[in-house]
Amino acid sequence: MNKWLIGLMAAGALTFGAAVNASDVEAPMKSLAKNYRAVLNADSAEAFKEGLAAMKQAAQEAKQGTPTKLEGKASDSAEVTDYHHGIDVLIGEIDGAQALVDEGKLDEAKKAAEQFKVTRDEYHKKYK
Repeated sequence: MNKWLIGLMAAGALTFGAAVNASDVEAPMKSLAKNYRAVLNADSAEAFKEGLAAMKQAAQEAKQGTPTKLEGKASDSAEVTDYHHGIDVLIGEIDGAQALVDEGKLDEAKKAAEQFKVTRDEYHKKYK
């Protein structure tokens, strides 16, 4: 009886772990989308910076997870490596927009932020 119970608990833990891993990407991606809208609609440099900071944090969290489409792939597989590259590209674009707004160029920073959508669309085609 004890072995049966331990086996059942182990199977449940594995199943739960896989489900948690899949949702690890979903929540940060929703946060990215929400804060992207806030960035594009920001009416001040401060609001823009807050949105960018939240986006960067969400991107870093998303990089720690694995999209459902890539579950079961080795962490060094071409697909997972490309997914991580896409997140790194987005983080670089966020940093670029941050630099512009830090220079007082809010309008240019907003134009740079429009590139985030292009990056999103490119990687969503592959991994969403």
